[in-house]
Amino acid sequence: QVQLVESGGGLVQPGGSLRLSCTASGSSIRLSSMHWYRQAPGKQREFVATITSAYSTNYADSVKGRFTISRDNAKNTVYLQMDSLKPEDTAVYYCHAIWRRGYWGQGTQVTVSS
Repeated sequence: QVQLVESGGGLVQPGGSLRLSCTASGSSIRLSSMHWYRQAPGKQREFVATITSAYSTNYADSVKGRFTISRDNAKNTVYLQMDSLKPEDTAVYYCHAIWRRGYWGQGTQVTVSS
């Protein structure tokens, strides 16, 4: 049974930082691209960042230069370092991967507010 579990969300002031983690169980991430998405209240889920098995990365324009995606295959975990956070980054952040079919984590809430 494949599961993705996110953690690390919370309340942070504008300009602050958070580091999200997504740990997979039931399948290895080693050969998989791993993705972060987010969904703000009343909005559609949107792409945030991707890291391939070759460690190539891609980011949404809205987070480029502020967020960094990374992976630790030995820990079966992908990370999202979020710096210079803005109120518009407030959302539930989801981890996503595909092993024969798509899998999503349960999400972790990030709130950026003073």
